[in-house]
Amino acid sequence: MGTPDFAVPALKALVENGHRVLCVITQPDRPRGRGRKILPSSVKKVATGFGLEVLQPVDISTPEFCRLIRLKSPDLFVVVAFGQILRKDFLNIPRWGALNIHASLLPRYRGAAPIHWAILNDERTTGLTAMRMDEGLDSGPILLQEEIPILPHQTAGQLHDHLSEISGDFLLKTLNGLSENCLDETPQDESSATYAPKIDRKMSFVDWKQSARRVSAFIRALDPWPGALARYGGREIKLFSARVGDGGCVGGVPGRVVGYSEGTLQVETGKGVVQIGELQIPGRRRLAAKEFLKGFPLDKDTLLS
Repeated sequence: MGTPDFAVPALKALVENGHRVLCVITQPDRPRGRGRKILPSSVKKVATGFGLEVLQPVDISTPEFCRLIRLKSPDLFVVVAFGQILRKDFLNIPRWGALNIHASLLPRYRGAAPIHWAILNDERTTGLTAMRMDEGLDSGPILLQEEIPILPHQTAGQLHDHLSEISGDFLLKTLNGLSENCLDETPQDESSATYAPKIDRKMSFVDWKQSARRVSAFIRALDPWPGALARYGGREIKLFSARVGDGGCVGGVPGRVVGYSEGTLQVETGKGVVQIGELQIPGRRRLAAKEFLKGFPLDKDTLLS
């Protein structure tokens, strides 16, 4: 069970390593892109290419759908970024239960946007967790974890792609551990749980009073979607590819443009300078700072809000 690009490597790993996939369950086709055309999910495209049966229930936990899946007698559910809540009656169908691959080191960052929030909070590490699913929100016992570093200039998009890339091998390790009965189920420590709710476009505006480190983390966390925003001259500008500049500027003016250097637009914050490598006016293409500034000058001492 999966829907977006993130879930594709796990599906490929199952098929290409000889596991028998009875069917693939994904979200219904939905409008996507600027043209709002009705398109299949990434998982559906790959599953169809493998010749697998694809099911797309609006609600996976209805009695009718439960009966349909029960007739298939599955050994295990594998769930990766599916997007629907699974109820107890459904989770109890397979004899091995339901296995979920989650993009954080649980119990930290339960919920829909763990990658965004790990970068937003300037974490140094994250990873993947394989857990036995229960009815709670990413609260089931942990089977296996793999930790990776978050690189200093890494964006949410880059971290997403890396975690997705390694998720297939991680899933295979988990399945091997289950089949060999060598994985211990460890209950999660509820006192350490944190949550990662969906990213809301309303939270996209940069707070320049924060430190350069926090501003950089904020911009990278919203890169590529939905894009951190600044205002200038009544227009919104999306900011991408941020990093902390060398040195500090104690007593600077938050949001004031210092200038252009080393391929980046440099802006003062509450503490230090943040370097912005790419910018975009909504509705236009994302451009490297040098190209963007040719058509939309942001001269020294310009104040962004």
